[in-house]
Amino acid sequence: MSVSSGLNRAGILTGLVAVVLVAAALVVRPDGSSDSATAPASDTLTAIRSATPSAALDVVSTTRLGAPVEVSRRLLESSPTVVLADATDPAAQQIAITSASTLGVPVLLDTPEAPAEIDRLGATTVLTFGRVAAVPGATAVPVDEAQAAAEIDRRREAAGQRSAATADAIVMTRSASSNAAAVATARAAGAHVLEVPDADPRTDSEAARYLAEHPDHPVIALGSSFAHVAYPLDVVRKGIEQPAGGYLALGGKTTYTAMYGHPGAPQLGVLGEQGVQASIKRVERLVRKYQRAAPDAEFVPTFEIIATVASASAGKDKNYSTETPVAELLPLVDAAEKAGIYVILDLQPGRTDFLTQAKKYRSLLERPHVGLAIDPEWRLTKKQKHLVQIGSVTADEINRTGDWLADLTKSKSLPQKIFVLHQFSSSMIKHRGRLDTSRPELATVIHVDGSGPQGAKQGTWHHLRAKAPRGVGWGWKNFVDEDSPMLTAQQTWRQVKPHPDLITYQ
Repeated sequence: MSVSSGLNRAGILTGLVAVVLVAAALVVRPDGSSDSATAPASDTLTAIRSATPSAALDVVSTTRLGAPVEVSRRLLESSPTVVLADATDPAAQQIAITSASTLGVPVLLDTPEAPAEIDRLGATTVLTFGRVAAVPGATAVPVDEAQAAAEIDRRREAAGQRSAATADAIVMTRSASSNAAAVATARAAGAHVLEVPDADPRTDSEAARYLAEHPDHPVIALGSSFAHVAYPLDVVRKGIEQPAGGYLALGGKTTYTAMYGHPGAPQLGVLGEQGVQASIKRVERLVRKYQRAAPDAEFVPTFEIIATVASASAGKDKNYSTETPVAELLPLVDAAEKAGIYVILDLQPGRTDFLTQAKKYRSLLERPHVGLAIDPEWRLTKKQKHLVQIGSVTADEINRTGDWLADLTKSKSLPQKIFVLHQFSSSMIKHRGRLDTSRPELATVIHVDGSGPQGAKQGTWHHLRAKAPRGVGWGWKNFVDEDSPMLTAQQTWRQVKPHPDLITYQ
């Protein structure tokens, strides 16, 4: 924590005298070297004052060169000694960072913002390494490990013992080595530094543990890669886990094994061929088959429920889609939750849009074990009809639906949701390259759900995987009646590569 105190008149005069003495004794050459009298280290190397950031989360979108100043502004009130390094000389930076770390003081890179920050910190001693802009009263330290170490050791010994700064703050960076100067400054202020290579603390057990153990410490995240870190941070600090365990819906050895269909409608898929309890037992048997085929993997029983069913007639709302009331889906959704079964609501919107229909099921999507699937095959334009044309959807409409679902997930502090996009032809998702898969609240899955001979299905699988958006998972569908032949659980696991994240039976 920072300590607030005033400087008395004698202290101010002492500081001014020290600056004058250093300036008078120093001659800075064009190459950055200098002649100086014995530096008054004991007069200027005193404890820095740290500050606790006011914002719970501060994402600093800056370059590596600008990061040290930004960290200093947020974590330091003052520092009588500052190290300044040539921003274009890696060797000078390395020795400067080592020197600053030894002294326990901030290190800045020579950017246009650095002089103002040195002034704000009230530095009376500035140690420079390499070619830097002229700074009044600066002392140039040779860019030589042995000579620099000797100079720094002398200053440290002259300063004597002093208490270390302590800032109850956490600094996250994707790479401590790439952000070495900013990291050194953060540590000088007493902050804890976490290296999170994926910019997502859910993927790093050590980072997640530390953040959970320090829920009230402000976080400074360095770089635009952390633009969406607020939700993952909330997840790890609140312990928001998936129904099947862990912070992430996909990844690792987890595969969702699903029965697809509509309650009470056997013609629409295997989920409608039996009642609620019989469906639970059937999907559990299916999971056991896969568990025997792959003992080292983890399989999550899943229901993919068609919530809105494509209709041959326009209906009262003229949208060629029958929206099932939430009350009719509740028995299956409730029973699934009790049995540890994940649920995915599938939308076949006809002539309306996916977002409009998704909002009708908000109450179900607010539950931790419920995800969403959209089926472009059944998304029609104003003049199209089902089974006459194959529907399609734009990436922009998918992104609007995904953003709404992601915002809902974030606002309700829910675990990451599975977001399934059904596809069996390129035309079904227009401008697929524009899909936004950056939202950490969603685990997006492209579900390859064509039926027919296995050779054709494999061809579709490889075709749709080509040039796919980054960060998506993959789904495979087995059709009980339409595939020729349908793969067994063991065959599915051995022949479909890479292993699907979602395997569905219709």
